[in-house]
Amino acid sequence: MRRIRFALLTLLVCAPLRAQLPTADAWREDVAVLRDALDTVHPGLHRYQTPVQLNEGFAQLEKQLVASRDLGEAYLALARFLSRIECGHTYPNPANQKRVVADAIFRNTPRLPFYFRWRDGRMIVTRDASRSGAFPVGTEVTAVNGVPTSAILEQLIPLSRADGANRPKRIANLEVVPEDRWDAFDVYFPHVFPPPAKEKWTFDVGGRSIEEVPATDAERLAIREELLHSAKDSNAPPWTLVVDGTKATLGMRTWVTYNDNWDWEAWLRHAFEQLQDKKVELLIIDLHGNEGGSSVGDVILAHLIRKPVQRDLFRRFVRYRSLPERLRAPLTTWDRSFDEWKDAKPSSARPGFFEVPTPGEELIQPRTPHFGGKVEVLVGPENSSATFEFALAMKRYKLGKLVGQPTGGNQRGINGGAFYFVRLPHSQLELDLPIIGLYADGNPPNGGIAPDVYVKPE
Repeated sequence: MRRIRFALLTLLVCAPLRAQLPTADAWREDVAVLRDALDTVHPGLHRYQTPVQLNEGFAQLEKQLVASRDLGEAYLALARFLSRIECGHTYPNPANQKRVVADAIFRNTPRLPFYFRWRDGRMIVTRDASRSGAFPVGTEVTAVNGVPTSAILEQLIPLSRADGANRPKRIANLEVVPEDRWDAFDVYFPHVFPPPAKEKWTFDVGGRSIEEVPATDAERLAIREELLHSAKDSNAPPWTLVVDGTKATLGMRTWVTYNDNWDWEAWLRHAFEQLQDKKVELLIIDLHGNEGGSSVGDVILAHLIRKPVQRDLFRRFVRYRSLPERLRAPLTTWDRSFDEWKDAKPSSARPGFFEVPTPGEELIQPRTPHFGGKVEVLVGPENSSATFEFALAMKRYKLGKLVGQPTGGNQRGINGGAFYFVRLPHSQLELDLPIIGLYADGNPPNGGIAPDVYVKPE
């Protein structure tokens, strides 16, 4: 009876959207809108892909969408195509999908009954989420439903987002961690590896096979809230400062402060006052798991420098000065001023682009209190946006050591700063579209920033 209920649930979840799949002509119109948006707006479209390669990609995407049997297959095709652009901010963001789309693709799919991280290609459990306690922390899972976990990783990597040839970032995106509401692994795995039509999944652990009921989204969410203590309070700081003698650790799991009601700059000023009062000699800034958010790094830098430094380490470019009227409906955003770049000037160095000035002051000015002790920044592949830029500034201005693993992002530059959200008109699939391209002078390495001190992840 329980197996029958499981099968019925699967039918109820999948059937509504199958009936609403676009026609072949409608899919072609969706691809046309996507192509128009990318060609007009995306500042890094040809950073790693030639026009010929992109034409082939669009043709392949259209063929796959027309042939898709359900919205999940279509979503995978879109993710795989966007991954080819090699931009860490261009992807079909699960958090921004319409509810009906999310319900059809990932809200109701079963989950692994544990959290995990990838360590040298091995799936290592970091938190048990099973009903029977079958996955203690540190357990290595070598296969799921008969598929080796190493093979699972390799087949999911082409769906994962990253800037340029930053493979560690693609792998980090495919971990299941409590910080994220929707993990890419949870979204992609059930569609790439359809689970068996039975109540329990099979897992290879320690040379033996065990069966366990997969977790539901509700079970995972409950554990996530427990691990994070509660949903983030917009009135309270998510950061911590722990002083231990002459050493202090500043924990910063996120720099997303857009909708917060607390004064984060005042919090940082008070933190540096404490460092001064307690005569701290070593400050450790822990950025593990922190992709970025607001320009928090600029304020931290201001308390570390003695003289002004350049705020922007890259030149900023956009592809348009005025967004064409035909794209203003499918491209939404939180700030319609992005439709017009009045200060943008045609670039002779980069034909077809417009260079835009750095917003606000060009220089970061020193702030008091100044911290003159040693600084170590704990970094890893998750640092791919504002935290990547902060790590680069720390290295460029020799303000401290980077400790950990290579960062996300890319030393050639990234895309971001301002965003449109593209809703394809017929399928209603959404993708995030960055507007500003950050480009480095010269020909720096195609990858993240190497730490000064490498530490193998636990």
